Amino acid sequence: MKTSISTPFVHPLFDPQTCTATYIVHGEGSSECAIIDSVLDYDPKSGRCTTANADQVIDYVRERQHQVKWILETHAHADHVSAASYLKYRLGGKVAIGKQITKVQKVFKGIFNLESSFREDGSQFDHLLSSDELIQVGNLTAKVLYVPGHTPACVAYQIGDAVFVGDTLFMPDVGTARCDFPGGDAKTLYSSIQVILNLPPETRLFMCHDYPPNGREVRFETTVAEQRAKNIHVRNGITENQFIDMRKARDTTLDMPVLILPAVQINIRAGALPPSEDNGISYLKIPLNTL
Repeated sequence: MKTSISTPFVHPLFDPQTCTATYIVHGEGSSECAIIDSVLDYDPKSGRCTTANADQVIDYVRERQHQVKWILETHAHADHVSAASYLKYRLGGKVAIGKQITKVQKVFKGIFNLESSFREDGSQFDHLLSSDELIQVGNLTAKVLYVPGHTPACVAYQIGDAVFVGDTLFMPDVGTARCDFPGGDAKTLYSSIQVILNLPPETRLFMCHDYPPNGREVRFETTVAEQRAKNIHVRNGITENQFIDMRKARDTTLDMPVLILPAVQINIRAGALPPSEDNGISYLKIPLNTL
């Protein structure tokens, strides 16, 4: 007998400044929801944080009288600041990330020479997720897929017929994630992508970002079948060695993300700002000649 697979309702909100898609996910007839990869607005010129993107999430949740069960991160993003802490304060829910975040915290505590009280044990998050762990979102069951390579702590979330892939994959005409951040590895990413591409061909895949080439409209939903047929980096027929060679060569040409310095320092804290100093102000650090 064939087991039926649930089809969760997915509401996307796209931030054009960081090209990031935030998702609100819930099951039919259920009030509980999950928020995946939220965005806190950050102005790198002034160092000011605002909440326009996160407030759209709050408005959507409250208008529909949803209850937030989980605020999920696919990884510690380098290209946008997480709104997880703000959303938890306003809406409740547990903030969760893959348990390998401890490796990322250890690396960046050293790079930024963070305060001695900063803990590298993931305790800033409410829950650290293990590979293949199952969590409930109302009448939906979400499975955690461990998909390292872009970072050593990346996870994806398989919820019914939908998978939220984080930065492992982009739309087919954009390709795949870079692997030159600390702990990244092209061979590992190739293996992680195969985990996703070996799912049923009709599986819906939701990207964390879209960087549209050639002026096309923004898209952030595709399928396993479309990725296998058309992804410019990992479509059918591209070998592991070809992918590794391409990824290594391409990564040497890429600039650092505009927001990497503020984003990583905040995101490894589950979206919380660094502790205020004796003048009541929080500060971020810029390591010179390091990255």
